[in-house]
Amino acid sequence: MIRPIRQAAVLGSGVMGSGIAAHLANAGIDCLLLDLVPERLTAEEEAKGWTLDHPSVRNRRAADAVARLTKTKPAALYDDAFVRRITPGNLEDDFAKLSGVDWIIEVIVERLDAKKALLERVEQVWRPGTVVSSNTSGISVNAMAEGRSAAFRAHFLGTHFFNPPRYMPLLELIPGEATDPRVVNGMRRFCERKLGKSTVVAKDTPNFIANRIGTYGILVTLEAMAEGGFTVEEVDAVTGHAMGRPKSATFRTLDLVGLDTFVHVADNVHANVTDEAEQAAFRTPEPLKAMVAAGQLGEKTGRGFYLKRRTAEGGSEILSLSLKTMDYGPQKKVSSAALEAAKQAKGAAGKIKALLAGGDRYAELAWTLLKKTLLYSAAKIGEIADTVQDVDDAMRWGFNWELGPFEVWDAIGLKRSVERMEAEGETVPAWVKAWLVEGHESFYEQGDEGPRYANAGGFRRVERAPEAISLSRLKAQGRTVLANSGASLIDLGDGVACLEFHSPHNAIGGDILQMINRSVEEVRRGFDGLVIANQGKNFCVGANLMLLLMEAQDEEWDEIDGIIRLFQDTMYRLKRFEKPVVAAPHRMALGGGVEVCLPADRIVASAETYFGLVEFGVGLIPAGGGCKELALRAALGTLPEDDLQPAIQRVFETIGMAKVSTSGHDAIRLGLLRPTDQVAMHPDHLIYDAKQAVLKLAQEGYEPVREERFRVAGRDGGAVLKLGAYLMKESGYISDHDYLIASKLAHVLTGGDVPAGTLVTERHLLDLEREAFLSLCGEPKTQQRMQHMLGTGRPLRN
Repeated sequence: MIRPIRQAAVLGSGVMGSGIAAHLANAGIDCLLLDLVPERLTAEEEAKGWTLDHPSVRNRRAADAVARLTKTKPAALYDDAFVRRITPGNLEDDFAKLSGVDWIIEVIVERLDAKKALLERVEQVWRPGTVVSSNTSGISVNAMAEGRSAAFRAHFLGTHFFNPPRYMPLLELIPGEATDPRVVNGMRRFCERKLGKSTVVAKDTPNFIANRIGTYGILVTLEAMAEGGFTVEEVDAVTGHAMGRPKSATFRTLDLVGLDTFVHVADNVHANVTDEAEQAAFRTPEPLKAMVAAGQLGEKTGRGFYLKRRTAEGGSEILSLSLKTMDYGPQKKVSSAALEAAKQAKGAAGKIKALLAGGDRYAELAWTLLKKTLLYSAAKIGEIADTVQDVDDAMRWGFNWELGPFEVWDAIGLKRSVERMEAEGETVPAWVKAWLVEGHESFYEQGDEGPRYANAGGFRRVERAPEAISLSRLKAQGRTVLANSGASLIDLGDGVACLEFHSPHNAIGGDILQMINRSVEEVRRGFDGLVIANQGKNFCVGANLMLLLMEAQDEEWDEIDGIIRLFQDTMYRLKRFEKPVVAAPHRMALGGGVEVCLPADRIVASAETYFGLVEFGVGLIPAGGGCKELALRAALGTLPEDDLQPAIQRVFETIGMAKVSTSGHDAIRLGLLRPTDQVAMHPDHLIYDAKQAVLKLAQEGYEPVREERFRVAGRDGGAVLKLGAYLMKESGYISDHDYLIASKLAHVLTGGDVPAGTLVTERHLLDLEREAFLSLCGEPKTQQRMQHMLGTGRPLRN
C-alpha cells in the first residue's frame, strides 16, 4: 500500500539517473533531477561573468544531463516534449523539495558510505509515507538502511533498473529486512502498470538475480574459451542466436556494457561471498584486467573485444581481439555442422537442442557453458530468489535470453541432462535430484489454469498480472474460434474477440485478408467488438512483397489489381463495421501493417511501436487506404474556411519521406495516430488495454462510422506538392524515380485532377491509390527497389 506517485525525485544525474528521470517523464510523472553543485566554473561560465553562486552554475550538472536527453541515441524519451516534465536542480538548494514528492530514487556512485550519508540527509526532509529507493546494481539494501528509523526503513527498498531504462524491461525490486511487504507489492504494481516494467523480487544478495547469474555465465565462458583455445568470434557464434540469446552474444555485450562496469560487478560478488569456489569463479581473468588497465573498455572508448575502424577506401571494418596476442585482426567466418543445425532449427528450444547434438567442438563448448550456468542457477534458488520463475524471468527480461535457465533445462531434457552432468563428475543440487526422485521430468508443466513451475511440495501456478493476456495460452485452452494459415480469431472473453496474425513476419497476404472478412461476420454474430493484435516479434512488416514482385515481373496486372482491391475493400468494410474495432500494434508496424490499423475506431499502441507508411522505400505508395486515411484526417482536422495545403503538405512529407515513429507517442506527433488513440506502457498489457477500449466503446453505445464527403486540395494543391519535389530533384536531393513516385503521391493526396475544395468520397481516393500503385509496379526501377529490399533488407536509391 503506497501513496499515489505523481511526483518523483532522482538524486544523481549520470547516465542511469538521467535515464530513469526520462522514463519517469515518459510515464507522465513530474520529476526533480538533482546533482552536486560544481566546484569550479567552466570557461564559458567565466566568459559570461558568472560566479559559483549563479543558479545556472549550481544546477549545471543536472541541467546538462536534461539537455542531453533530447540528443541521446537511442532516444531516452518517447517524445522530446516530455523533457519539460523534468526539473533540474542541485542537492543543496533544492534538497528541501524532497518533502513534496512521492518517490525518491537515489542513483549516485556505487559506494556504501556515500549512499548511507545521502540517505541520512534524505530522512531529515523525508515525508512519512514517501517511498525511498536505491538504484544499486549490487550493494546491500540492508547495509544502506542501517541507522535509519523504523518508519523510513519500512518504506525503503532497492529498485535496480537495467540500462537503458526505457528499453530494458527488467526492474529488480529488493526489499530489505524491514521493508513493509505492502510497499513492495504497491511498488511492483505501480512499476508494472505505470512504468511498463517487468518486475521480479530479488533477495538482498550481491548483484541480486540477473547480474549474479549473467556475470557468472560470462566468467565461465572466458574460462572455457581459454581452456579450449576459442576465438572471440567463435564464442560469439556459439553464445548468440544459436543458444537463444541476443545477437550481441558474449563479447559484443561486454563491449556495450563496458568492461570496467563488468569488472566492478564481478568484483562485488568476489568480495561479498564466503564460499571459496564461488569466490574463485568470480575472480576477474587477467586478460580482462589488462584490457581495463589499457583503457580498452568497449564502445565507450572505441575499442574492446571489437574495434571498428575506417578502411583506406573510406568504408569501415570491424576487427576482433586475439586474447593470445592482445592485437586486433580481421574477423574470421565461423561455421560448423552444429552451428548450421542451430541456424536451421525453429525456436530457441529447437536451436539449443540442435546445437548440443551437433557433435563438434562448438557443441561441446555450448554444453560446457550451459551445464555450468544451469547448475549455478539451481544452486542459487533460495539464496538469490525464491523461485525458478523469478530466475527465468530475470534472465529473459534483463539479459534478453529467449529462455531462462530452467526453461532451457526443460528444453534439453532434465532427466537426461542431469544424468550426463553426474557422469561427468558434476555436483547436482540436492533439490533438483529430489525433484527427479519424486517422478518429475521438468521444471514447468501445463496445468488446467496455465503453466506451473517446480516449487517445494509440488508445482505452483505461474503468477502473471491479470492484464498479461497470453494468446498462446488462450489457444491452448481451446479458445480459437476461426483459423487459417495466416491468422486466427480468438475469444478473449467478456464478448471481445481478437484477430491474431501468424503468417511469416506477420506479412499481409490473401489468407489474412480472408480471415479479417470471416472475423467480421463471426463478431457480428457472437461478439461485442474486435481487437486486432498479435504477440509476434513485430505486429506486421507490411504486405507480402515477394508475391507482389513475382506478379509484377510476370506482368499479372489483373492479379495485382485484384489483390489491392481486396485489401482496400477489406479495410473499408472494417471501418464501416457496426461494432467497435481496436487495433493494438507493437514494435514494427510498417506499410500494410499501418493500413490495417488506420480503419480502427481506436488504436492502442505499445509505447515501443515503430509505425510508418514506408512504401516509398520500395518504389510504391500506400494503396490499402493509407493515403486516403491521412488525407481524410487532414481534411477533417481543418475548418472549411481554413487552407488545407499545410496539412496535406505534412502528410505528403510523412509518406514521401517514409517517416517511422520512434515510439507510440511519436506516432501521435507525426499524425499517424490520433490524439484520441492510446499508448500502453507495458507490452504484456497491450491486448488487455485494447480489450478494455473495445468494452468502453461498446458500453457507450457504439455507432458505426458513416462515410461523408471531404474536401481535397485538388490540382492546384497537387501542383504545389510537385513543385516542391521538383526543386528537390533539381538540387540533387532525390532521384528522377523518387520524383515520379512523389508526383503520383501528390496526385492521390490532393484528389486528382479536380478543382481545389472539391468534395470527394473515400472510394474516389482509393481508386486513385490503386491506379498509381499499379502504374508504379510496372516501373523497372520500382521492381529493382523491391528486389533489393527483399535481398538486403535495405532500401535502394536508384
